[in-house]
Amino acid sequence: MGENTLISVIIPTLNEEKLIKQTLSQFTPEIKKKFKLEVIISDGGSSDSTLRLLDTTVDKLVEANPNEPQNIPRGRNAGAKSANGTFYYFFNADTLIKEIEKFFETTLTEFENTQNLALACRIHVFPDEVRFSDKIFHGFYNNYVRILNFLRMGMGRGECHMVRMEIFWKVNGYNESLAAGEDYDLYRRIGKLGRIKFLGGLTVYESPRRYRKFGYRRVFGDWTRNSLSVLFKNKSVSKVWEAVR
Repeated sequence: MGENTLISVIIPTLNEEKLIKQTLSQFTPEIKKKFKLEVIISDGGSSDSTLRLLDTTVDKLVEANPNEPQNIPRGRNAGAKSANGTFYYFFNADTLIKEIEKFFETTLTEFENTQNLALACRIHVFPDEVRFSDKIFHGFYNNYVRILNFLRMGMGRGECHMVRMEIFWKVNGYNESLAAGEDYDLYRRIGKLGRIKFLGGLTVYESPRRYRKFGYRRVFGDWTRNSLSVLFKNKSVSKVWEAVR
């Protein structure tokens, strides 16, 4: 890809054999060529078939040092260090983009406005797995994210972060000491520099696996405790963010 790369799609993985093929299938050769994408997998030490399932969609594979502790922010930063794009788009390994051409066209148009340092969008669960409780929770939470960005407080869920390359490095990327809340922390710091625009017309879908295992009450509680701790103490309450596969 090199210097012609416009967007670096960075996906951290850890034992994602169930969903990684589905996630990668979105980035067809046509989509990659049209929007000048490179796809980077940053693997945190998968012990399942994740790495064997990667195909030619992946332009770069960054593998964790087995002698270093791993977490999501460390994996995202490692992927970013190998990226060549003008813009960094971070997705989780269980995410699907609704109307992918519209998604990239719209976000690139928004980035033409130099006042937009980063972008956020709506997050919902996979349409074929949605329940009423999902609609209620995500309807509320998407509006919460929208309001925080309107108030210039900075907020974006880690399922989809879109950031200008120079801004990402200006704030020193993700805080690798945070086991949770690193997504909020990054956008909070970017928000101090300028505008993060919430794009209500764009949606990224995620697997509901965490909500199904723990329930929304616990998930929301974990998010809230970690966010408040990051805000006031610059550290997360959670020592480890439990993976759900």
